[in-house]
Amino acid sequence: MLVLSQIEDYCNKRLNVSAIEDFPGILNGLQVENSGKVTKIGAGVDASLWTFNAAKQQNVDFLIVHHGLFKGGWTHLCGPHYQRMRRLFEGDCALYASHLPLDAHPQLGNNAQLAAALGLEPIDSFLNYKGTDIGIITEAPPSRDALKLQLETLFERPILSLEWGSLTPLRVGFCSGNGSSALTQLIASGVDTLVTGELKQSCFAQIQEAGLNVYACGHYATETFGVKALAQDLAQRFDLPWSFLDSFCPL
Repeated sequence: MLVLSQIEDYCNKRLNVSAIEDFPGILNGLQVENSGKVTKIGAGVDASLWTFNAAKQQNVDFLIVHHGLFKGGWTHLCGPHYQRMRRLFEGDCALYASHLPLDAHPQLGNNAQLAAALGLEPIDSFLNYKGTDIGIITEAPPSRDALKLQLETLFERPILSLEWGSLTPLRVGFCSGNGSSALTQLIASGVDTLVTGELKQSCFAQIQEAGLNVYACGHYATETFGVKALAQDLAQRFDLPWSFLDSFCPL
């Protein structure tokens, strides 16, 4: 039987959690402990009641999420917050959250995994936040149309395509989740194409004026890759089953 402290320690070291500073109020690492045993791993994007219900139904007792609890700091455990905690305790489920460490990881990260799914090799990084580059830059795809088709196939749905750049991109930047803050650094890095999750409306003119290609594939959808990769990595290392707890978020 695997002890919780073993898997927690492995995750912290694998993701280099102690060395990566996150946004204010974000708590990376073990957020809720259980009775101490781990028999099944679950992976989800959000620390939501939906995800916690699914974990309980599937007998998950170690749950990995990208967006953890207390994103705006500590809060009163009332209403929905209480219901979430109650469900975790009922299922004796530990909760492990990893935000920027799982975005930035060179192998397991959302950006690295997304690039790998498209067959594009990382050649650089960008989007520095307090000493850590969160985004990656890859070699060029065969063409803009080929990249768009790959993305639509990978995500199994239409994506938002803002194509004001070259038909033959030079390099591609990857920034999962909200890519609004990535545009300025992208341009400074000499990259003309961005794959991201979502954008603010105010980015539209900036994309036009800079002559960029930008593909917004969904905040949630682009952040499923890292939790799956970490869960699979743990499952292989510790010989445990794992499952992805999909909340089917379309945003």
